[in-house]
Amino acid sequence: MNVRMALAIAGVAAGLWSVCAAAEEKPLWEFGLGVGGLTFPDYRGSDERRFYPVPVPYFVYRGDLFKADRDGIRGRLFDSDKIELTLSASATIPVNSDDNAARRGMPDLQPTVELGPSLEFHLWRSADRRVKFDLLMPLRIPVTLESSPQLIGWVFAPRLNLDIEDIGGHDGWNFGIGAGPIVADGKYHDYFYSVAPAFATADRPAYDATSGYSGTHFLTSLSKRFPKYWVGAYLRYDALGGATYSDSPLVRQQHSLAGGFGIAWMIGESKKMVEEN
Repeated sequence: MNVRMALAIAGVAAGLWSVCAAAEEKPLWEFGLGVGGLTFPDYRGSDERRFYPVPVPYFVYRGDLFKADRDGIRGRLFDSDKIELTLSASATIPVNSDDNAARRGMPDLQPTVELGPSLEFHLWRSADRRVKFDLLMPLRIPVTLESSPQLIGWVFAPRLNLDIEDIGGHDGWNFGIGAGPIVADGKYHDYFYSVAPAFATADRPAYDATSGYSGTHFLTSLSKRFPKYWVGAYLRYDALGGATYSDSPLVRQQHSLAGGFGIAWMIGESKKMVEEN
């Protein structure tokens, strides 16, 4: 596995526990490290997929104005618990076109990292704060990981998100589910779905992808923090029907399913305890 692939997969793995948590006193910070596995298609719409063993980092910081936990890295805006600004991150893996039938003969896809701000509105909280309903609005800028990195547009992926702590009355098991549309720049769609005339064949006509609707994504997760370790799993389903690129010859199926699981053992934690908000 080369360094760029490792970075891209690590970026996805870092998000494994971030989509999965809980309010009582907890350590100000804690960290751990573990292992897991991810499976996902070569790209959204591909009918070929891979499985990757991955490292699973676990880090939580519960400061008053700055936090790092399952929801990402964020700071509180306007001294309010109704709105927050977070750092959103995602990644895609490299694709060797010789190993993908739809792309054979085309340039390889380089791994990408997507970073950007996310404005999050806390729409509702239960009295005990164990049920949370939020609107997340991340805007990310994808960058290819190569010798001459390229900016490939932008991706906007808002979603409504429901988090339930102690799901079903089982202490410590946390469940999350969310859904929303994706909108992306033409440069982003072009990178994954366009076919230049030089690479057109009888079965793969030339195609020019445009900006706009990029499908709808659905996320669900389940996790639990035990005294000495953390476990979690997630599933993501993408429905591509109606996407502006859905008629690209590189789209072999109108849906994509990805998932992962992980376990991380606790290495250290703060002696100082704080009340989690």
